[in-house]
Amino acid sequence: MSSHDPHLRTPSGKPRLRSFGIALDGTPGPFNAITDVPGVSVGYTTLISGDGPLNVGIGPVRTGVTAILPRPVQELATPVFAGVFSQNGNGELTGTHIIEETGAFNFPVTITNTHSCGVTRDATLRWMHKVLPAALDTGWGLPVAAETYDGFLNDINGHHVSVEHVAAALDNATGGAIEEGSVGGGTGMITFGLKAGSGTASRVVEWQDRRYTLGVFVQSNFGQRRNFTIRGRRIGQELVDPAIREATARAEKGSIIAVVATDAPFLPHQMKRLARRVPLGIAMTGGYGYHSSGDIFLAFSTANPEAALAPSGRTGHVEFIPDVDIDPFFDAVVQGVEEAILNALVANEAMTGRDGNFVPALPKEWLREKFGER
Repeated sequence: MSSHDPHLRTPSGKPRLRSFGIALDGTPGPFNAITDVPGVSVGYTTLISGDGPLNVGIGPVRTGVTAILPRPVQELATPVFAGVFSQNGNGELTGTHIIEETGAFNFPVTITNTHSCGVTRDATLRWMHKVLPAALDTGWGLPVAAETYDGFLNDINGHHVSVEHVAAALDNATGGAIEEGSVGGGTGMITFGLKAGSGTASRVVEWQDRRYTLGVFVQSNFGQRRNFTIRGRRIGQELVDPAIREATARAEKGSIIAVVATDAPFLPHQMKRLARRVPLGIAMTGGYGYHSSGDIFLAFSTANPEAALAPSGRTGHVEFIPDVDIDPFFDAVVQGVEEAILNALVANEAMTGRDGNFVPALPKEWLREKFGER
């Protein structure tokens, strides 16, 4: 593979996990990203400014917002069949009640920091009113917005994410290769005591001579260093350095949000089953769902748009893969989540934030020595 291969590097040239030659399971899509699912796009607004002591409302700022569009803009009013699962509910993902009730949602998904979740939710409605106003005349205005905590590095009480920042992320959403690491909502996030944030991966699943794609996106902000595991090797205990430097005490408020997307035809209960497999991929990296961690997951399918619209006055018709054949898609979820988390760690650099708090990056030379380079 060339150095320009999107499996090896992000568009800005950051390394991805596969650039280290680490053996992984499954077959990735062309970009190894959630955007391999046709029609799905991702946009970011990244906010980094200021250094030194915390001045609430001024900074330092290390935050942002991520937007995931499940369909092209003009089709966003068409629901997607979906399911949600909370492994540990110390966090927020809005819109879950109607997903549990109807097995579907519409409009974009946003992910940000804990104190900006309401802003991104409301800003999504403002944006939808601008780009597709009729959607709010006929649909429920209950967008999905999720969060993880970035207060160790970021002036989280300064509420720096604005309506305009959310609109920019939505406007900039794109398919193809996307950035990872300290971008968007993942800008100020930490995993296993190392700099993390936004990560993605995908898998191709063949069923009955058809090829489907399952993509994963994570905002990764969880885990204790001692548990960190790469491909079954529990290496966290030997990776004592580099260490976090705490100029101010670090609150244990880690979380992970995962979004699973597929073009495979599944019913809502099957999407919930896929969401339930996300914790297995997290466990592959050493995440155990600790008390303070909000581990909340969303899965959706872009298939069956006519059935998802649920027309009045006539029966709907839906196509779905039977439950007895779902196992390869479970594999894809676990594989994709594991790789997406590791990509969020690899495509990253050390960061200093508020009060001089410092989070190191996963050391690349150490990774090469342990696992070899392709």
